[in-house]
Amino acid sequence: MPFTLLPLSAPLVLLISAAIASVSPGRRPRILQHLAEIASLACLEVALVTAASLSLHGPTESPLIGGHGIGLSVRLDAISAVMALLVSFIGWVVLRYTATYLDGEQRQGAFTVWLCLTLASVLLLVSSANLVQLVLAWVVTSVFLHRLLLFYPDRIAARRAAAKKFVTARLGDAALIAAVILLTLAYGTTDIAAIQAAARAGSGGGLAIAASCFLALAAMLKSAQFPSHGWLTEVMETPTPVSALLHAGVINAGGFLLIRLADVMLLAPGVLAVLVIIGGFTALFAGLVMLTQPAVKTSLAWSTVAQMGFMILECGLGLFPLALLHIVAHSLYKAHSFLASGGAVDVIAANLRPGPVAIPKAGAVGRAFLLALSIYALVGVLFGFQHKSPQAIALGAILIFGVAYMLAQGLADTAPSALTKRMIVYALATSLSYFALQVAAIWLTAGVLPAPPPPGPLQWGLIVLAVLSFGLVAVVQAMFPLWAYHPAAAGLRVHLSNGFYANAVFDRLLRGWRLPDAT
Repeated sequence: MPFTLLPLSAPLVLLISAAIASVSPGRRPRILQHLAEIASLACLEVALVTAASLSLHGPTESPLIGGHGIGLSVRLDAISAVMALLVSFIGWVVLRYTATYLDGEQRQGAFTVWLCLTLASVLLLVSSANLVQLVLAWVVTSVFLHRLLLFYPDRIAARRAAAKKFVTARLGDAALIAAVILLTLAYGTTDIAAIQAAARAGSGGGLAIAASCFLALAAMLKSAQFPSHGWLTEVMETPTPVSALLHAGVINAGGFLLIRLADVMLLAPGVLAVLVIIGGFTALFAGLVMLTQPAVKTSLAWSTVAQMGFMILECGLGLFPLALLHIVAHSLYKAHSFLASGGAVDVIAANLRPGPVAIPKAGAVGRAFLLALSIYALVGVLFGFQHKSPQAIALGAILIFGVAYMLAQGLADTAPSALTKRMIVYALATSLSYFALQVAAIWLTAGVLPAPPPPGPLQWGLIVLAVLSFGLVAVVQAMFPLWAYHPAAAGLRVHLSNGFYANAVFDRLLRGWRLPDAT
């Protein structure tokens, strides 16, 4: 098989597996479950071979049905190779987990069918070489995911969450279709590589800028940005494998869309500014709400909302290689977190991890932030700050605030010395990893993704605002045990745990309180 056809074989294997599994949709399909696992493992092997082919032959595009601009075609470059590896690996892990998790469950075979179809559609999405295929894969992925969300159709909460997801997804579909129409009119083709090359040359005009508005809207709706985030925090009634696949895979489609059409997005600095504002606010808002959630999976869901906000923020800053890196890191972490969530409950129930070892006071928090920033500055000098964009430097400072949050525990008055040393090592390792992975991501995507543009006055203002806002929230998080349970903060904590009722507004608009069985 020519290596340019390899990316297509992965979803085809899953589609064949799904077709065979559909013959036995009931309980314990036996050999069919093993067939699905083998198919997912074959997809992973195909992704590995494809990545190796990319290193030998460079980026390529292969039309399979129709021409380059329409029909079924695959694009092999650093973005599609990384995403295919990620989706295939997570899909394999989730399918293996499903075999045990749903053993004996009614309609286990049907669940396997929809899971395979969802994975196949995501693989088609990330390998799309033209906008038509991208839109079709985008819509079909949402449709198959909807079936998984309703695996337990008798659960009212599942139906309500699926209804919200359905409405949000259809709005996102409409926005993406509008963007595709505008891009086709602006560039006279639906070939993604040709559009990117023309946009990088500065062409496209007002139609391309309008298209970037709709692309941003589609991405924000797909990645559960405020105020359309409610459905993602409520899809806990589905089996855990669905949560892992959704939070570690499908939810990243919004970021992937912005990354794939990065050159088009750079034509509209105003749209990028909106992404920074909404993404940054979503990350801060969800990060605070996450601290108040008593349930493990709900806390993880709010964490996903925050991480997706941060990814949208990175895209708004023009840091597309780092956004791609963020997708990989977050997906691996979140898949593990959901699949291990049952064990986390056991650990907490056994009181093996009761909470912070030490509660820092204001002085310890201040020292932690100064130490973390000092370590970051030292490592940055070693890597060469002069070669970094202001956006990347600011992003690193924001990330180090998260380390300062942990470091504050190590510098608390009651903290053991071993904890202090360990937290300092974490801060150093995080700073080194950030700069090293940044270099690797930029090198990997060189020639595929553009460098961030020099910031103008608006961008500088947003960068400063983002650093100050994330710094303030990190301080609030570090001192959470001190203020959250104070009697004066009791009301605030209740409102915060309910997300300031933004999701309730969505419920009201969908008549969710009155019609809980609506789908």
